[in-house]
Amino acid sequence: MNVQQSPDATAHGVTSMVAPLRSVALRRPGAILSADPDLWHYQGPLDHQVLLEQFDGFARALQEAGVDVRWLSDEADELADSIFTYDPSFMIGTGAVLLRPGKELRLGEVELHRAFYKREHIPVVGEIVSPGRVEGGDLMWLDNETLAVGRGFRTNQHGIDQLADIVGGQGVSLEVYDLPYHHGPDACLHLLSVVNPLDIDLALVHRRLVPVALLESMADRGYELIDAPPDEFDASLGLSLNVLALTPRNVMSIAGFPKTRQMMEHHGCRVVEFAADRLCLPCEGGPTCLTRPLLRR
Repeated sequence: MNVQQSPDATAHGVTSMVAPLRSVALRRPGAILSADPDLWHYQGPLDHQVLLEQFDGFARALQEAGVDVRWLSDEADELADSIFTYDPSFMIGTGAVLLRPGKELRLGEVELHRAFYKREHIPVVGEIVSPGRVEGGDLMWLDNETLAVGRGFRTNQHGIDQLADIVGGQGVSLEVYDLPYHHGPDACLHLLSVVNPLDIDLALVHRRLVPVALLESMADRGYELIDAPPDEFDASLGLSLNVLALTPRNVMSIAGFPKTRQMMEHHGCRVVEFAADRLCLPCEGGPTCLTRPLLRR
């Protein structure tokens, strides 16, 4: 099922995790190709050629699905994680919010996003400043007026308070949930690492790590929860659960995790897989992480 592009190239706004994905911002791999794996917390040396091929395949799959891909600047810098465009900013219904990553090495990415929104004529409606920290991976739309926020190593209370002020003025409320310690501060555990919506009433979860209060809130909203197979979750460092909804129950996921795919298909999902064993798995970022949705409607 193709996603039909919006006729208005300047349109923007997101209030859902699963509404039809019209446009996204991507950034081509640059500094990641020469990054120190220990410094950036990657799983060993990266295969540059295959990583680039797999990134191109991912971008091509989005375009073939009808998604309008817009590119952030690819000028040379040292921002290895900048291909994961979901985290440094967030889109709400009225425009973009510039965030402030909790991973210090990522702070420079905010200026890339600021310049991108200026070029695209997308308004910036707010910005998280020090000592606040918020990463996009800790933000998940529960419904069109409610954001679930994960408080953990990447997102702190200072940032959450600022975010509440920004989005509250735009008619959005927050529900805040504490994330577990799991593998500690150096690992990347976001809210979207443990729960990922597939439809307005269906989500893929790693139940052992999802805050109980969030499970209860989702149940109250009528969500059915699919338990991601724990062995595939562990083998993928959690990325078997990191899927990108193109439309409700029409998702992109990393190839190589057949039990997770079968469970989604059993619940009526169409699953498009892409190769990412050299792009995503070593770098702790899946298809959601690689995209900054600009328009869903």
